[in-house]
Amino acid sequence: MRHLLSAADLDLDEAVRVLDTAGQMAATQAREIKKLPTLRGRTVVNLFFEDSTRTRISFETAAKRLSADVINFSAKGSSVSKGESLKDTALTLQAMGADAVVIRHQASGAPHTLAHSGWTHGAVVNAGDGMHQHPTQALLDAYTLRRHLVGDGGRTDVTGRDLSGAHVAIVGDVLHSRVARSNVQLLRTLGARVTLVAPPTLVPVGAHAWPAEVAYDLDEVLATGPDAVMMLRVQRERMSSTGGGFFPSPLEYTRGYGLDARRLAVLPDHAVVLHPGPMNRGLEISADAADSPRAVIVEQVANGVAVRMAVLYLLLAGGDAPRAREGERAGAAPAEQERTDVRTDETRVHA
Repeated sequence: MRHLLSAADLDLDEAVRVLDTAGQMAATQAREIKKLPTLRGRTVVNLFFEDSTRTRISFETAAKRLSADVINFSAKGSSVSKGESLKDTALTLQAMGADAVVIRHQASGAPHTLAHSGWTHGAVVNAGDGMHQHPTQALLDAYTLRRHLVGDGGRTDVTGRDLSGAHVAIVGDVLHSRVARSNVQLLRTLGARVTLVAPPTLVPVGAHAWPAEVAYDLDEVLATGPDAVMMLRVQRERMSSTGGGFFPSPLEYTRGYGLDARRLAVLPDHAVVLHPGPMNRGLEISADAADSPRAVIVEQVANGVAVRMAVLYLLLAGGDAPRAREGERAGAAPAEQERTDVRTDETRVHA
């Protein structure tokens, strides 16, 4: 991979490789000393034009655990608020030596523009663009699902495994959800069957052409026994910007599409509940469901660090020779250079 802009960028082998690498990263995080020297000397910029808590902190933690230098950029309080363009911001960051740019932007396609514009020479990771894509969220969701549905909650080795045969129901505000779009693509790549469940007003035009089934009755879908239910946040801030009117009232939405204790009891014993966060408790998910033992929502956050460590590692170190091999240690004798290479390779991650 040169960049990670969309879940569609990954074929089956690449997706499994990221998940396997994330498993190795997660193993290192159980140790007393969690930091790895893998990306020492590299600079990762978190370029966030939209508000975020989980994703920004997760990427920052992942980069620091790999010993990278991290620059956090927020549009608020920056020159962007004075009218600076994405191009000029990117050129400024490139001048500071950014090796990777993690970008979240309100405009769909902004990461693609940044990656292919020549404004930055580093790797570009899409941390969410408009209502388009959020590939690392899909990867951490898939990692969590594989661990529970294939690995029996972490008791079975899942290296090299995909999600063939799993049935995942994605429920809620599909229209405004980049998480839903990314998950449909990645889960299908991994062999899972996906069912989208939403009121007709929250199903995107053309969704029937996606590699997923579309349903409008949540109770009917739950009765089929899905292996996982992914609840989506009702994005009221996007609804208000378009005039609202997507459902009669919050109470009506909860009655039709909210996950509560009654619906939770219908699920098979092995089924798990996911939510990308932040949650609207009492709207798309009740407190009973959110705090249930089968809810893996907090685990998703923890898994996000390992998955993003894996993505940064594969983009910045996994497919490239160490910097020492690129002639940056000028004047080193061949024998000394070879010893340096061996020592550098020994810092790579082992499960």
